[in-house]
Amino acid sequence: SKKRKFVADGVFYAELNEFLTRELAVDGYSGVEVRVTPVRTEIIIRATRTREVLGEKGRRIRELTSLIQKRFNFPEDTLELYAERVAARGLCAIAQAESLKYKLLGGLAVRRACYGIIRFIMESGAKGCEVVVSGKLRAQRAKAMKFKDGYMISSGNPCREYLDKAVRHVLMRQGVLGVRVNIMLPWDREGKLGPKTPQPDVITIFEPKEDLTAVIAPKIEATA
Repeated sequence: SKKRKFVADGVFYAELNEFLTRELAVDGYSGVEVRVTPVRTEIIIRATRTREVLGEKGRRIRELTSLIQKRFNFPEDTLELYAERVAARGLCAIAQAESLKYKLLGGLAVRRACYGIIRFIMESGAKGCEVVVSGKLRAQRAKAMKFKDGYMISSGNPCREYLDKAVRHVLMRQGVLGVRVNIMLPWDREGKLGPKTPQPDVITIFEPKEDLTAVIAPKIEATA
């Protein structure tokens, strides 16, 4: 039935996304897109380092294709994997959350790591961003640290289009830290760096056009 098909598609996407997140975390994995055509199923992997995803002479992507094919019982030659480079790494929440995760695992101070991420995101052209790190940061008592910059919306339908969100868990020695990155994307007329649809509450006032009105000489009334 149609309902079962949608559920099955959702489960397939969730499992595929989790597998690729674990497998390609170091290579800047930033999401996956599944396109189903009558002939074959195409899986497009978005990553910041596509060369590492492809591997030497395309070896790694062939291994991934084989693994996914066997796991989900795809017939032979009906599955194709492609690697696509992320245009703006600073506007991808998944890539930034992974970057922050490795910074924290490397022993960098939380405040310094978060400010570095925020600066990079804002320099990439984002309208705003928010980074939240929670857990046992320094003392035994767990707490949350929130870092913000720029303009951020948090309700309404534009959230679905304008906000890019990512959550990651960092397994530190003293416990698990939670990392959340929210990025407010800019409006882009072409739809490459951000959504095409403008925000409904943003009003742009244009400069008035110069009217070339004819200068009419005032009438001089004759005095009797």
